[in-house]
Amino acid sequence: MVEASTIQLPSVTSAIALAGEQEENLKALAQQTGAKLVLRGQELFISGTAKQVDLCQQLVCSLENYWSQGKAITGTDILTVRQAIDTHRQDELRDLQRDVLAKTRRGEAIRAKTFRQREYVKAIRSHSLTFGIGPAGTGKTFLAALLGVQALLANQYERLVLTRPAVEAGERLGFLPGDLQQKIDPYLRPLYDALYELISPEKIPSLLERGVIEVAPLAYMRGRTLNNAFVILDEAQNTTPAQMKMVLTRLGFHSCMVITGDVTQTDLPTHQQSGLVVAQKILQQVEGVAFCYLSKADVVRHPLVEKIIDAYERYEN
Repeated sequence: MVEASTIQLPSVTSAIALAGEQEENLKALAQQTGAKLVLRGQELFISGTAKQVDLCQQLVCSLENYWSQGKAITGTDILTVRQAIDTHRQDELRDLQRDVLAKTRRGEAIRAKTFRQREYVKAIRSHSLTFGIGPAGTGKTFLAALLGVQALLANQYERLVLTRPAVEAGERLGFLPGDLQQKIDPYLRPLYDALYELISPEKIPSLLERGVIEVAPLAYMRGRTLNNAFVILDEAQNTTPAQMKMVLTRLGFHSCMVITGDVTQTDLPTHQQSGLVVAQKILQQVEGVAFCYLSKADVVRHPLVEKIIDAYERYEN
């Protein structure tokens, strides 16, 4: 038996936010529930079986914190709401939606978008060493950089150190034109991108010059002890076991280290074992070390990114 329900939205802005670009959100809601959704002006018509209509209403109501304020809704938001309903975590969902981690320099609120992202943030705040492992677009590097900048600006640490292995360059790094910074910049660009979201671009050169923010290839970490620092190692899947051990043992007093990587996207030679994979095996049971695993469900980039990851997983399996 077909049932129908109507939800009256408070404004045109909220209707646009709920529908999404080219009604992508309505299509996602229909896919998640099996219900049929039609938006006419500020009225949302839902039809289907009683179970489908009820679930769809729950999803729309759980997204109210976003659409009532005209905020963009993503496919990830819809999946998180569905997960909250299925696992009876609606109270936790409300906390997730309200908890603003920071604001970009343009004033946009940044929140953890999924439960696993929120657990990742909590782990970084409560552990000296945290591993964030998952595919591209899950916010591993961005959230770590966000928390690092926050801690730096709050004077919790004296400096923020961002590093990653320049695997693609190999021994050819020395033959690239320019000084050291110009040579390594292309390999560190993702880390800069996160910084630019949070700090005015004109302030970053001064912070780099004073060593308050340090962006360097992994090789330049050898022989150092990083005290009173927030350290982020990005693209850790491209470290060798020896490199991983080296950087982990750089951790000094009153410091926090975040290791991020995607074990499915290593650029190492086929015979070379990834330091990130080895570290998982060795450190999994070590007290004080947190491992956070993100998945394609945590992707917060363009919706197509999740589909690409899914397609590659099917092909490789």
